[in-house]
Amino acid sequence: MRTGEAPDILGAAPVLLVWTAKVFTLLWASSSILTSITLPLWLVVLLALLAAWAAVDRLLLPSVRWLIRRRANRVLEEFNARLHIRIQPFKLTKRQVLIDRLTFDPAVLEAVEEFAETNQMPRQVAMEKVRRYVREIVPAFNAYIYFRFGYWLSRNIARVLYRVRLGASDEGELAAIPAASTVVFVMNHRSNMDYILVSYLVAERTALSYAVGEWARIWPLDSLLRSMGAYFVRRKSRNALYRRVLQRYVETATRQGVTQAVFPEGGLSCDGRLQKPKLGLLDYMLRSFDPQGSRDIVFVPVGINYDRVLEDRTLLLAVEPDCNRRRGLAAVGTTLGFVARNLWLMLRGRWYRFGYACVNFGTPLSARQYLSDRGLDLRQLERASRFERIGELATTLMHEVGRVIPALPVSLVARVLANEPERPFSELELKAEVQSLIRRLEARGAHVYVPRQDRDYAIVVGLRMLVLRHAVVEDDSLYRAEPSELALLRYYANSVAHLLD
Repeated sequence: MRTGEAPDILGAAPVLLVWTAKVFTLLWASSSILTSITLPLWLVVLLALLAAWAAVDRLLLPSVRWLIRRRANRVLEEFNARLHIRIQPFKLTKRQVLIDRLTFDPAVLEAVEEFAETNQMPRQVAMEKVRRYVREIVPAFNAYIYFRFGYWLSRNIARVLYRVRLGASDEGELAAIPAASTVVFVMNHRSNMDYILVSYLVAERTALSYAVGEWARIWPLDSLLRSMGAYFVRRKSRNALYRRVLQRYVETATRQGVTQAVFPEGGLSCDGRLQKPKLGLLDYMLRSFDPQGSRDIVFVPVGINYDRVLEDRTLLLAVEPDCNRRRGLAAVGTTLGFVARNLWLMLRGRWYRFGYACVNFGTPLSARQYLSDRGLDLRQLERASRFERIGELATTLMHEVGRVIPALPVSLVARVLANEPERPFSELELKAEVQSLIRRLEARGAHVYVPRQDRDYAIVVGLRMLVLRHAVVEDDSLYRAEPSELALLRYYANSVAHLLD
C-alpha cells in the first residue's frame, strides 16, 4: 500500500464472505443435533449485505468498469483517427498518476520547503496544502464524456440560444501546424458561453483543455468540467505555493503537447472593449520553452462575438460605481427570473433566439519563429526582462485576436446609434449610416459577418434585437437610443471599437 493511501476495506469483502459460508456450514452440520437455531435479525441482515457486496464488488463492478473502458477506448480511437490535432498521452494518463507526479515534483517540493520556512509551519502542513491544490487543479479527462456527452450538450445549448456561425478561418495555415506542436487557442472573453461555443466548433479538430475560474467550482459542474479536461485556476490568488503548483502543471501540460484554450484578458469584459492581457498563464507556458527543441508552441488567435451576451447587464453593473449589485440568493433569483421569462415567451410563441454568435480563427503564430526572429531565449532572462518580452508577445497576440473579432448586426447598429444618441433616425438613414460603417470596417481589413449576404437584412435583424430589448425606441417610424439603456448600446458598440481606433 502506498504512503497516504487508504486501506482497502472493500477488498476484505470476499474474506467476510468465506467466513459467512463457514458459519452457515457449521450451522448445517449441527442441524442433526439441534432441531433449530435462532439468530438475531441484525446478524442475518449483516451477513446478507456482506455477501451481496462481495458479489457486486467481485463480479458486477469489474464487468461495468471493463465495459466503460472499452467504450471510452473505442471513442478515443474513432476520434483520434479523424482529429486534426491528436489527443496527447499526457491527457489520457490516469488522474491519480498525474496527482502523484505533480505533488512530488522537485520544483513543488522545493517550494514546500521555502513556504514552510517562511511561514514557520511544519513541512507536513505545507504538503497537505499542496495535496489540496493539486487535487483542485488536475483534470480527469474522459474521452467518452467529452466527445459523446460534452459535444452533444454544447452543440444543443449553442444552437438553441444562437444562430451559430463559423466565420473566417485560415484553413491552410491551420492544417500546416506541425503534428508535434503544442497548440494554444488564444481568445477574447465575451461570455461564459465562450467555453461551450468554441468547444462545439473545434470538436472536429481537437479536444480543448480550458483554464476555468473559481465560479465553476460547484458540484456537479466541477466534476463535469474536469472530465472534459478543464483545470481550475484561482485567478486572484497571491499564494506563492499555490502559484508554483499551478505553474508546474501548466508547464508540464504544455511541454507534453496538451492542446489548450486561454483567455489572456483573465476575465469577462465589463464594458465590451478588449482588455489588456494578463501574463500569468503565458509565462508558465513559455518560461522553460526551448526554441530549438522538438516541440513548438503555436498560438491560434480566436475572435468571438455575440448579438446578445447573456451576462451583459450583470457585467455593466461592475462599471457603475454606485450600483447595488445583487449577490447570493438575489443573483440566483435574477437568473431564475430570466429563465422563466424566456420560457414564458417560448410557450407564447414570441421567443427569438439571441441573434448570431460568430467565431473566427486567425493565422497561427509560432513561438519558435517569434523568438527566433528576435534572437530571444526566455530561459536565459531574469524575471523582469522575461515578463517584458512576454508582455510584448501578449500584446501581439491580442492584436491578432482583435483583428479577427467579427462585427455582427447588433454591434453595427449599436455603434451608429451610440455615436449620436439624441438623433432620431429614419430606417433609410440608419441603413445608410450602417452601410458606411461596414465599408469603413472592411477597408481596415475587419471581418464583418453579413447574414444571407444581405446587408439590408443584417441591419433589420440588428435593429429588431435592440428594439425587442428596449435599448432602441421607435416613434413615428423614427429610431433613437433609449437614454436609460445607453450603457447597453455602448457595450455592444465597444465590441468593434478597436477595429476603428
